Amino acid sequence: MVKICHITSVHRFDDIRIFRKECVSLANHGFDVTLIAFNAIEGIVNNVKIINAGPSFKNRMQRMQKGGAVIGKFAIEQDAHIYHFHDPELIPLGKKLARLGKIVIYDIHEDVPRQILTKPYFSKFVGRLVSFFMERYENKAVRNFDALLCATPHIQKRFERIHCNVFNINNYPLESEISQNIPENVKKENKVCYIGGITEIRGILQLIDAMAFCGGIKLDLAGDFPEGKFRQKAELSAGWAYVNILGVVDRKTALKIKSESIAGIIPFLSAGNHINAQPNKIFEYMASALPVIGSNFPLWQEIILNNECGLCVDSCSAAEIAKAICSIASNPEMAVKMGENGLKAVKEIYNWKTEESKLLEIYLSLTNNRNNVR
Repeated sequence: MVKICHITSVHRFDDIRIFRKECVSLANHGFDVTLIAFNAIEGIVNNVKIINAGPSFKNRMQRMQKGGAVIGKFAIEQDAHIYHFHDPELIPLGKKLARLGKIVIYDIHEDVPRQILTKPYFSKFVGRLVSFFMERYENKAVRNFDALLCATPHIQKRFERIHCNVFNINNYPLESEISQNIPENVKKENKVCYIGGITEIRGILQLIDAMAFCGGIKLDLAGDFPEGKFRQKAELSAGWAYVNILGVVDRKTALKIKSESIAGIIPFLSAGNHINAQPNKIFEYMASALPVIGSNFPLWQEIILNNECGLCVDSCSAAEIAKAICSIASNPEMAVKMGENGLKAVKEIYNWKTEESKLLEIYLSLTNNRNNVR
């Protein structure tokens, strides 16, 4: 049996892409799968062996400096045939595993150089400098690996210029996440929702401002809302009176929030890699038969407008966001049709089953083409 080891130093051990989609899919198709992460709960879950590499580090810098070495000891002990790692800071470990003759897959979740440009702890000059050197470093390093799995078509295109084995594995919803799990007998309320990371770059301030112009419609805001200047700005908005702060919620609660809402909103600002990203939230809203209000990026318009499952707006404009919310609220028949269209698109196109088939084909190709798999 081919032994596979997934490694992450950044993500939670139960990360949806890493654990629930990739690891479980591989285990269900006969592979011996181990997942190593910090702060993990050890055991065998859904046929995946989970190993705890210990407590996570106090800060990002310590983790980047020491995390690879710590987690690498656990990884090498597994003596797996294939190593699949998920974080740029584990590139040195990936190169070491490649030198040991292992098959190594680098799973690229984000366009990191573009992501660096949005980090608030860098000045513009430092951010551009770090982004430039990160791109050069990553482009050179990936040549050591057997395959690159990219979470979006945009990331795939970036690496196809420099690597011959690049694949796009999209973060489409699992079948279990699609609408049959919507709680029964739940009535729509006069509210919209946003579920996910809450940061200024994700357009949250504009969304909150918009709520002041929506005729009393409420906003369910679910996620970790950090204290500080960003939170203070939000609380000064006239729209704050219409916001329900829910904090971090589990999947069951998130499903209930979506089922009660008239629309799901993703107001990301046009910065960094947002323009070419495919957030899970788009497909999760669609899978819940919920109309989507998203930023007017070309890729998002292709998904939302072409499938007639929502509206796209200039996310910098609170007025445009408010107009879209009011349009859906005042046209319930249109909203129902948008929800049905989104659900249909997820069932037929944007689902994990299609991506799982690609993942399995990649693994089978790698194992068949390398003599080091015993």
